[in-house]
Amino acid sequence: MERKKGKGAYRCRRCGRVGYGIIRKYDLYLCRSCFREIAEKMGWKKYY
Repeated sequence: MERKKGKGAYRCRRCGRVGYGIIRKYDLYLCRSCFREIAEKMGWKKYY
């Protein structure tokens, strides 16, 4: 049975990881590691 609410309800669109570290903001639904790998291709820039 799939979870409806909480951290276990979301999975990474790229690798399928479930639970912690999922970025939901802006409807990304990517885990942190996948986001870091493809962020530049998506147009995100890192500012210091």
